[in-house]
Amino acid sequence: MSNVEELARETFTLSEYDSLVSIGTSALEAIPGAVYLCDRQGWLVRYNSEAAELWGRTPALGESGDRFCGSHRLYLTDGTPLAFEHCPTALALDGGVATRNQEVLIQRPDGSRFVALMNIRALKDREGAIQGAINCFQDVSAHHAMAEELRCKSAELEDFFENSAVGLHIVSGDGIILRANKAELALLGYSAQEYLGRHITEFHVDAPVIGDILNKLGSGDCLESYPARLRAKDGSIKHVAITSNGRFEEGKLFNTRCFTIDVSIAQRMESQVRESERHMRNLLEALPAAVYTTDAEGRITFYNRAAVELSGRTPQLGEMWCVTWKLFNTDETPLPHDECPMAVALKENRPIRGVEAIAERPDGTRVPFVPYPTPLHDGDGNLVGAINMLVDITERKQAENRHKTLIDELNHRVKNTLATVQSLAAQTARNAEDAKDGYYRFEARLLALSRAHDLLTRRHWGHTPLDSLAQEVLMPVFGHEPSRINVQGASVDVSTRIALNLTMTLNELAINALKYGAMSVETGTLSVTWTVQPQPDGALLTLDWREHGGPAVSPPKREGLGSRLMKRCIERDLGGKFELNFVPQGIFCRFSFLIGASGA
Repeated sequence: MSNVEELARETFTLSEYDSLVSIGTSALEAIPGAVYLCDRQGWLVRYNSEAAELWGRTPALGESGDRFCGSHRLYLTDGTPLAFEHCPTALALDGGVATRNQEVLIQRPDGSRFVALMNIRALKDREGAIQGAINCFQDVSAHHAMAEELRCKSAELEDFFENSAVGLHIVSGDGIILRANKAELALLGYSAQEYLGRHITEFHVDAPVIGDILNKLGSGDCLESYPARLRAKDGSIKHVAITSNGRFEEGKLFNTRCFTIDVSIAQRMESQVRESERHMRNLLEALPAAVYTTDAEGRITFYNRAAVELSGRTPQLGEMWCVTWKLFNTDETPLPHDECPMAVALKENRPIRGVEAIAERPDGTRVPFVPYPTPLHDGDGNLVGAINMLVDITERKQAENRHKTLIDELNHRVKNTLATVQSLAAQTARNAEDAKDGYYRFEARLLALSRAHDLLTRRHWGHTPLDSLAQEVLMPVFGHEPSRINVQGASVDVSTRIALNLTMTLNELAINALKYGAMSVETGTLSVTWTVQPQPDGALLTLDWREHGGPAVSPPKREGLGSRLMKRCIERDLGGKFELNFVPQGIFCRFSFLIGASGA
């Protein structure tokens, strides 16, 4: 036997698993979908790039690598966590059970999830023993979203039919009533069991009229407010107007869709419509978000008070596209009104979502906002105008900026903490009698510093005595040194908000004193004193921080993050005044703010 024949024989006798493993990764790349192979124990041995892309990671192959699946985490479609050892691939390897079109949730390392449709089967050798498994899967999240959207639309249509304010019924091409809504049944006083399945002619008083109606609909004509008389269950005659058209299949009348209106209540219905419109306008007027409408050409037809407040002006009906004075993109480049989201929505006849813009008022102030322009259509689907809601996102943008500031402050505080620990270590070592004494003293000061940081992060204080607060902040940083530290002032309790800002300010001053100021040397001293003076609207608390005997002090070239943090605590958060002086004798800081009669 030749080598070629022997190779062909070996290839022919390979099992499915061996064949798939032997063809390598390049062949798997040719498969139009995500696919991976596991060996008998579940270890991943092959996968293609599409699988890695869907997983959002590159799993390890072989033993000690990934097992059963390369995803970060697995969940059932209801959100229940799914252990890898219980996943469909593991079940296929355990019992040879094939999985067809099973859906699971796959979570990527970045936290995003998608619905995966899996098709799995065990790979067996010629004797039927399981050697491994193959899993082909795909992202069907879009299909799920589409199915949900279709379900919602179907529910809306069903609700529209069943709960419409006017009578609706569907009649087959043979004249049999197939469906009727609540309004139709209430109009004639019948139950669904009494009305459905009967011929429509049974309820018409005038045979020629229903004959003409059926003839017109069968010929493809449409009826609009066709007058007729119907007999109700109690024997009364209802004068109605019928609007209907026919649905045809293969040129034959399949069914008719009919609106039945009791014309005796037409005036009342018209009044209800006007009331509905007034209610809608009142509702739009009461909304806290800016809302306005335009006609199909973009001319403004309505705006509410919130639109006036957001734009800083009173728009004129008939103005084009937007109620704002000037518009800008998020990069602050000008945005022409005829290119704004509302203009795009009308020109392209589609809702616009997911964009942001900036409105400038006539006084120069600017408001970031998110628009929601949505085209409006008539019963025939023709564009008749649009409605837009402008959501002010100033607070969100401020929150984003505050978040960045907090990150900067956290970075600054971590650096300060490390510097404080270093300074504590140096001072402890200088004053320790021996290594053991230095260790215990250093450990005690670290624990005290930890307690100080716990104080900074608390959020549920009650009223706190100011002298106790100052001691809690300063002592963990400097230790108990009555000869070097003087804390004295009037007896006063402060609220949670004031305590938090004072803690942050005093802690910042203490850290700087320990790092660079009077408390960085053994000869330095510190005085913290305060006074409380009655005011017409409360009491004015003034606190002085004085350092003496430290290194020579000179003003910094630029204001640091610590100074900005203290100013923010006193001036912005407490509405007070903050003064920081770098005099040669030592740092002097004075700040004051109003407190309530009880420290509030």
